[in-house]
Amino acid sequence: MCLATSSMCRSMARIRLRFDDLEIEFVDRGRAIEQVYEFAEKGTRFPVVVFGPEGCGKTAWLLQAVEILKEMGYSVIYFNPLRRRFEAEVGIESIRHMILDRLKQVSTEYGFAKLIWLVIDIAIEVLKHGRKRLAVVVDDAFQYLSAKEAAAIVKGLLELIEHPEESYERIVAIAATSEGLSRYEIGRHLWAWIRPMWNMPREGFEELYEKVPGPKPSFDEVWRLTGGNPRTLSMLYRAMWGVDGVVEDITRSRGVTRDFVRRWMQYLADIVDDPDALMEKDVPEELKHALIEKNLIVYDLYSRNPELWVDEPPPEKDPELGIGKYIAWQTPLHREAVRRALAQS
Repeated sequence: MCLATSSMCRSMARIRLRFDDLEIEFVDRGRAIEQVYEFAEKGTRFPVVVFGPEGCGKTAWLLQAVEILKEMGYSVIYFNPLRRRFEAEVGIESIRHMILDRLKQVSTEYGFAKLIWLVIDIAIEVLKHGRKRLAVVVDDAFQYLSAKEAAAIVKGLLELIEHPEESYERIVAIAATSEGLSRYEIGRHLWAWIRPMWNMPREGFEELYEKVPGPKPSFDEVWRLTGGNPRTLSMLYRAMWGVDGVVEDITRSRGVTRDFVRRWMQYLADIVDDPDALMEKDVPEELKHALIEKNLIVYDLYSRNPELWVDEPPPEKDPELGIGKYIAWQTPLHREAVRRALAQS
C-alpha cells in the first residue's frame, strides 16, 4: 500500500511497533509521512510542536519519522522519557558515551525527563562536529515538565535554528505532546509551529484493525468505541474486547472521581451530549482547565484546513464520536467514562 497519493509515493522502510503482545508494521498516516519528507527537504523554520489525543499515534509517527530522517542523511537525536529512550545516531562516539554516562545517574521517569535539557547541549555539540543535517525529535516529555519549562525547551530549539554556534544546512525540530496545557504557554510566545494530529482516519484504522488477530467485534463497532485511536484499540484487545474494563481504566487514570462529577454535574451533562457546550455556554474556567488537564478533551480545535494539521483533520462535527466543531472528547470511551460516572452519581 502506498503511504501517500500516487504523485507523492516514496520508498520507505516501515518500522515495526509493539501493539500489546503483538508486533505490527506501521500503517497509514500517508499525509503525515509526506509532511516528514517536506520537513526533511526544507528543514523547519520553527520547532514543530504536535499535540493530539493520547494514543492517537504520535509516537508511531515520530519513530517512523526518525527512520525517514536517517535515510535522508540526518543525524538524529530522539528523546522519549516515557519509553526511557534517549538516542543520538550521529556517528560521534564521545556523544554516545556522554548520554550513557548521564543515563546511569537517573532511576526515575521524572529524573529521566529532566535530561531533556541535555538534548540542546548535544545538538550544539553535533553541529560543532561538522554535521550539516540535524534532526531533534522530542516525544511526550512535556507531561513531566511545567508549562514554562516546556516553553523554555521549545525556545531552546528555536535558538538552535535561528542562532547556531556553527553553520548547518538544515535542522528539523519536532516535539509531540498529549498534554493540553503546555501548548498554550508555548503558543503564547510564538516560538513554534503548533500543529494538531487527530486519531487515525477510518480507512487506515481499518487496516490496523485487520492486523489484530482472533475473534473481535465488527469494525463498525470498534470504530464507534475508539474513534480511530490506536491505543484504545490496544486496550480493548488486551481486555478481550470488554468495554467495561477499559472504561473503568479511563475513569481511574483520568481522575473522573465521584466528587469531581458531582461538583460539575450540571455542566458535564451538557458537555457529554455536545462537547461544544464547554465553549458556547457559561461554563466556569476551572472546569475547562480540569478537563484539559485530565486529558479528557481536546480544547479549541483548529479549523479543518488540512494545512494546519499533521495528517488528516477530523470531521467538522461527529456527534457519534464526540467531536464538536471547537472541542472533542479524546475518544468516545473518554466520553463514556464521564457519562457512566454521571449516571452513578
